[in-house]
Amino acid sequence: MTTNKPPVSESTPTLLVVDDSPENLAILGELLGASYPVLVANSGRTALRIVASEQKPDLILLDVMMPEMDGFAVFEQLRQNPHTSEIPVIFITSLNAIEDEEHGLAIGAVDYITKPLRPSIVLARVHTQLELKKARDWLKDQNAVLEREVARRMAENQSIQDVSIHALARLAEIRDPETGNHLLRTQEYVRTLALRLRDHPRFASFLTERNIQLLPKSAPLHDIGKVGVPDHILLKPGKLSPEEWVIMKTHAKLGRDAIEQAERDGRRPVEFLTLAKEIAHYHHEKWDGSGYPVGLAGDAIPVSARLMALADVFDALICRRVYKPPMPFDQARELILAGRGGHFDPDVVDAFSAVFDEFIDIAERYDDVHEELVAKEALLQGWTSSRR
Repeated sequence: MTTNKPPVSESTPTLLVVDDSPENLAILGELLGASYPVLVANSGRTALRIVASEQKPDLILLDVMMPEMDGFAVFEQLRQNPHTSEIPVIFITSLNAIEDEEHGLAIGAVDYITKPLRPSIVLARVHTQLELKKARDWLKDQNAVLEREVARRMAENQSIQDVSIHALARLAEIRDPETGNHLLRTQEYVRTLALRLRDHPRFASFLTERNIQLLPKSAPLHDIGKVGVPDHILLKPGKLSPEEWVIMKTHAKLGRDAIEQAERDGRRPVEFLTLAKEIAHYHHEKWDGSGYPVGLAGDAIPVSARLMALADVFDALICRRVYKPPMPFDQARELILAGRGGHFDPDVVDAFSAVFDEFIDIAERYDDVHEELVAKEALLQGWTSSRR
């Protein structure tokens, strides 16, 4: 193996010439070496070692008829290796081997040069293929740049969307002195349940990869309707009267209506709003039909709302309220299990039981700071009093 290196820049393409004939190697090496760095190999196995161990060539001129390993066998191994699969190959063959030429082009060679070699033809075809490779590489680089830019803008848009969703959700949450990190916890509970149930026969058709991505985005809007509940009810430091409870329950429909209006105002449908609307409207429905606002039962309740229902109740149980202390995790678990087939979809409860340790991890990771809740409650109570 020898290498011809003309005084050219590092950007000059490198060629590999493979031929078992020393005469042909000398001719091609001298002809091409005046313009390009040229690597030469006198056998197929040597050629494969070169492309594996040295600078990867930009173009290979490969003789078809060689002992031990012919050009077609070398070409096949080049294509099987991801590192070399895209190197363009020009086959070299004798003038009368038309069937070789047809076969070589059929399997992916970029061109054919016939013997006896004619310098002007060799130089022209090598130049043409190198220019084509340069164009392909440029397009690949441009595509990579465009893909990165599209990915960056999509990530940026997604971040803006996520922030906007949480900003909307906070409109309701900020008026509730007891919610704390409720949005973050319930968002993760829903995600955890969805991942657990995605292969379940009853849920697989709905819990696609796309919906599993959208559900946690939609979950924070479950109580957006509370912005329409009067302050004296929403901020009441104690249990609600029956009359007040009727008004409080309207937040489910108010949330649905608000999201539906946002859908109508939009120029095109937004996927997560469909799920958000379901969750806002139906997350207080119960499996046995005793919930609100519609009284749906069983599978008539959207899957998204069934997952949210359990997540919402569990978080309410383990969090401090003005009328109760936070409930221990195990006690909350028992109450959720007791609601199997009554309040909650039985299979959702079974999934909750299976991932209960993950629920605990989420609750502890996004635990509320009691002092912050107290400060928030005092601020809201003062704001409410000033409006009276």
